[in-house]
Amino acid sequence: MERNLAASADRADYLVDLSNIARQTSIGGPGDRSLHRLRLVLQGLVRLTGDPSVSVYLIADSSLLGGQKHFTDPAEARLLRRWVTAGLVEEVADADDRVLEIAGMTGIQVITGDYYVDHRPDHPWIQGNTWQFLKPEPGRKGSVRLVPLDMGVRTQAEISRKMELSALKKQGLLTSARKPLTDVVTRAWRCPEARCSLYSVRSGGRVLLPRMRRGVPTCELHGTPLLDDGPRPGAAQLKAVIDGTCAARYTLDEGSQTGIGRNPGEGGIALHGLLTAETAARVSRRHVVVQVKGGSVVVRDTSTYGTRMRSAGKRGELGAWEQLPPETNRPFRPGDELELASGVVLTRSGRRFPAELADAWRAEAVRTPLPTAAVAVTRLH
Repeated sequence: MERNLAASADRADYLVDLSNIARQTSIGGPGDRSLHRLRLVLQGLVRLTGDPSVSVYLIADSSLLGGQKHFTDPAEARLLRRWVTAGLVEEVADADDRVLEIAGMTGIQVITGDYYVDHRPDHPWIQGNTWQFLKPEPGRKGSVRLVPLDMGVRTQAEISRKMELSALKKQGLLTSARKPLTDVVTRAWRCPEARCSLYSVRSGGRVLLPRMRRGVPTCELHGTPLLDDGPRPGAAQLKAVIDGTCAARYTLDEGSQTGIGRNPGEGGIALHGLLTAETAARVSRRHVVVQVKGGSVVVRDTSTYGTRMRSAGKRGELGAWEQLPPETNRPFRPGDELELASGVVLTRSGRRFPAELADAWRAEAVRTPLPTAAVAVTRLH
């Protein structure tokens, strides 16, 4: 294989996301990680190009070698370490960022099975790309063929959800079965260092997710185990979209019941400052009420003029508009839209807060139960 490995990206014909390929269990037989999969990819690339000397530049994240015991053959882990030392593999903390940085600057084709959904805000050129990515697929008699990977166009809701999972992965908050540690994320945490407010929900600022170290939520700054500070308060984020442009964002706290309309009074969200006089006349003083309770968000139409709603599907695609029945609670999920009047829309942000995330994960676990051999979610007591 080494004859096809380039020592720098500018000398390579293709870029390989090695962390993704080594873990791609659809090719190269069983096992968590295997360099045999890279061998099959290189053979497929030679067949595709007709060039026995075709060269690739390998990029891997440090976690690939960090799990040496997961390689099918222990000798492969040693070989990979030798490649890193010899400069034949670029080892970085986050391979995805580096792969996309090089691909974006050079236009080089990338061999991967990753759709990089969570990286699209920083790399918008991925959206709709049909030519720059090649995906390994099983071929005849155990071989691998490389086919164009259509990256498609992902919705903001899909991107937000993928970013949520990526944030959890970086903090060690996913199990080996890629399920979030809901019992950790749904709790509030506090550093025993009195002046540290990185994790305190009472600080009023940005609250970090804890980092798991040896199964214990730990402060990244002080390296000390965090103290359980009770259930984490839920929240929801709304956006006011006026004539297609996001004009304002609002965060609603757990337990809140908020009136929204032209001028709903104390504790409500007044939209009159965002609207023209003509549009404001079509919005009721207290048009809808949004309630956040137990990690769920519901909306109730209280208007004179009526409210329309359309719901987002699993991939973020929007359904047809339907009239909300008056004074009836309806679930208001991320990506859903409410139309108060023509050109006046309230939408749930694609971002979900911890309590709502936990409910979504638990619901998904019921729909798609894990195999009995899978690792169960760790419970901390």
